[in-house]
Amino acid sequence: MLERQRLQNILSLGLPIIGGMLSQSLLNLVDAAMVGHLGEKSLAGVGIGSYANFVAISLVMGLGAGVQAMVARRRGEGRIDDLASPLNCGLLVSLGLAVPISLICLLFAHPIVRLLSSDPQVLDIGVPYFEWRALSVLAVGLNFSFRGYWNGTRRSGMYMRTLVVMHLANAGISYSLIHGLFGLPQMGAIGSGLGTTLALYLGSAIYAWITWRDARGHGFLTRRPSERDVRVMLRLSLPNSLQQFFFAAGITFLFWIIGQVGTRELAVAHVLINLALFLILPGIGLGMAATTLVSQCMGERDFDSAHRWGWDVVKVAACGLALLGTPFWMFPEAILRLFVSDPSLIELGRVPLTLTGLGMVIDATALVLTQALLGAGATRTVMAVSLGNQWLFFLPLAYLVGPVLGGGLLAIWSMQILQRGLASAIFAVMWQKRQWTEIEL
Repeated sequence: MLERQRLQNILSLGLPIIGGMLSQSLLNLVDAAMVGHLGEKSLAGVGIGSYANFVAISLVMGLGAGVQAMVARRRGEGRIDDLASPLNCGLLVSLGLAVPISLICLLFAHPIVRLLSSDPQVLDIGVPYFEWRALSVLAVGLNFSFRGYWNGTRRSGMYMRTLVVMHLANAGISYSLIHGLFGLPQMGAIGSGLGTTLALYLGSAIYAWITWRDARGHGFLTRRPSERDVRVMLRLSLPNSLQQFFFAAGITFLFWIIGQVGTRELAVAHVLINLALFLILPGIGLGMAATTLVSQCMGERDFDSAHRWGWDVVKVAACGLALLGTPFWMFPEAILRLFVSDPSLIELGRVPLTLTGLGMVIDATALVLTQALLGAGATRTVMAVSLGNQWLFFLPLAYLVGPVLGGGLLAIWSMQILQRGLASAIFAVMWQKRQWTEIEL
């Protein structure tokens, strides 16, 4: 049984992080909900633009884990006056990475999106949507760095108000641009891309103000990152960013595989993938709580407590994901109806969404222990296992059972259950071996 105090520690740290983790998925879900009733072409166009953008921003998302691990380690070592130095480093690296990434995306937007679909109507929406979203790479890098700092200091509730404002702004601005309200141009589905980008930069500005107000005493923007800090940040963040990149590329490749089956399947898959990510992210959020708890114990050289925190968070995540997945297998039609109105599309997605709800609990161990190992500094090992499972096992199998053997969307979606079980088993063995206790940051 999980002790009451340890459960309170996990939830007080993890619940705000879950809110933060859900924010990126909510942005895509809001876009899907607002354009889904414009037709399958609009939904497919926004879908391919979203996944192309997911690949782009994945290269800066690892900064959150890097900042968080370094801040938590400093907290465990008692270096309170130096807590914000990793954040300064993360912001600097964000700027250095985001500018060239955005430029490449803007210069090659059409060929990038064309890799995912050759339908001219889909491309007419997907390319400009992707261009607007590509401008937000810097905002994503900054936001993840700020979140990493507040997660690492165990004050993850600090940014929740910012997330609420950001999502309300995204819904209001995007809806107004889609339909041309308040004198704004009527941009259709493309307007949701511009609205999301504006909302992300608004979030960055609010994060910066809150952190300046409360963290100057910890060195925020008052101390230049040392060369060693930059090296450690890159060592922690780049493997995680590469893992995120190949994960995003894998999701995008999965989207392409489903596109080989048909445009209708492509439109439904956009909704299914975003709903699946929405369910997975609470598990990752609890895993990020484990990142802080494990990293702080590592700083205190208390390896037994670090090991125990990993399994305690797995228990909480398994119960939480089982609960969250229940509506998805009990009421799949009602959930799909929020995004699409075509009865044939709802029927096409009904069974895959049911499987998504039932299979979530299987993924809890992998979701949590992946983040716990990142907190211990085992970034390269996590990257190798995660990418091997996705690219060498799941994606080839999905292509085989789908386009090659004609199994369709349901067959492709069923393979994810096998992937989740395999990943959870591998990471459980790695955590039990405790080789991560020998890693120094």
